[in-house]
Amino acid sequence: MKIRNLSITEFQEFIRNNKYGSFRQTLDYALLKSEYGYEYEIIGYCNGEDIYAAALVLVKLLDGYLYAYIPSGFIADYDNTRLIQDFTEDLYNYYKKEDVIFIKINPPIPIAEIDNKKYSKKYNKNYHIVSTLKECGFEKTKDSKNFETMLPTINAIVDLDYYDEENLNKNTKNKIRKAVRKGLSLEIGNMANIDILNEFVKKKINRSDFYYSDYYSIFKKSNSIDYFLVSIDYEKLIINSQEAYNKETRKNNKLNEKIAFRPKNKTINVKMNSDRALESYKNDIVLATKKINNTEKEYIAGALVVHFGDTATIIISGYDKKYGIYSPNYFLYNEICKYYKNEVKYLDLNGLTADFSKENKYHGLNNFKLGFKPKIYEYIGEYDLVINQRVYNHLGKKGLLEKEIKNSK
Repeated sequence: MKIRNLSITEFQEFIRNNKYGSFRQTLDYALLKSEYGYEYEIIGYCNGEDIYAAALVLVKLLDGYLYAYIPSGFIADYDNTRLIQDFTEDLYNYYKKEDVIFIKINPPIPIAEIDNKKYSKKYNKNYHIVSTLKECGFEKTKDSKNFETMLPTINAIVDLDYYDEENLNKNTKNKIRKAVRKGLSLEIGNMANIDILNEFVKKKINRSDFYYSDYYSIFKKSNSIDYFLVSIDYEKLIINSQEAYNKETRKNNKLNEKIAFRPKNKTINVKMNSDRALESYKNDIVLATKKINNTEKEYIAGALVVHFGDTATIIISGYDKKYGIYSPNYFLYNEICKYYKNEVKYLDLNGLTADFSKENKYHGLNNFKLGFKPKIYEYIGEYDLVINQRVYNHLGKKGLLEKEIKNSK
């Protein structure tokens, strides 16, 4: 067998039904990355017309040297040890001739499931692939405890066949119901309003102002991306808040009667909570009344979702922190789950951190995603196939490898 360039048609047909196929191994992704300093080629490991492995390979200059990145790893039968060994050897020799210093891969291979309460790991049959990659010469980079690698290694996956809002944990359900009462509404965005999303995410990720515009425009041509926006329907907010206010008023009056007849600390505390709820409903009515005649919609959250095969993946999401009390992120994720429930089997909520402690600065992010009852998987991680050890060590000592990962995440 030998490595050769594949046509787009050959590549697409090979990856279409492969379990290791990924939207990051598509022409769309190649075109996106070509806008940001990468060149690309599509290669296959072939015996005549038969293809046994394939990869979209991104190549980039780093301090005057070339390195290669195969996003989400090459596509092959990783259980076929001999195939992986032979392909790796030929891959090494192929790119050595191109003066590439190293090749980075990060296959979406789950090697363990993590219990969502005790956070203990249960390794699966894929774990042997760790040894296979090491025997082939791949070096494991650092573990991703808090998003230190190009792609997360701990992922939250919702099985949409079993997704039911009623089965979510109490806090998540309450947040979603609160958001609905607040009059939140979901709609499909387009290129004309993609800048709205940039405003929600620009402070949490270091990207070009045009990155997500490019992402959307490129993947939209193949109809494999959706852009969701959340707005406030002030007419709905008035109706819901008035109804809630009237209901809470009746409850509050009964509590007043109980306290007058027999004051108890428990009843008084419930009455105080009821008072706060009434004030909140009243404020919502006042706010909605002021803004109901606005001609422009007020968007408070958004997300980009790419779908490939049987999986949809939330690429990026964000919300206006001024409206955090409206729980727009909970509403958004729930609506996305419902939107794809009959379209694909899985929704990838994207990364979690490996540190589930309350002290971790990402504890809130972890808790938010875990509220949607996903399964938590540890992926095999990030590996480098080093071709020129001297230069690789040099780049590492200068901190350029770590900097490149940070800039490319």
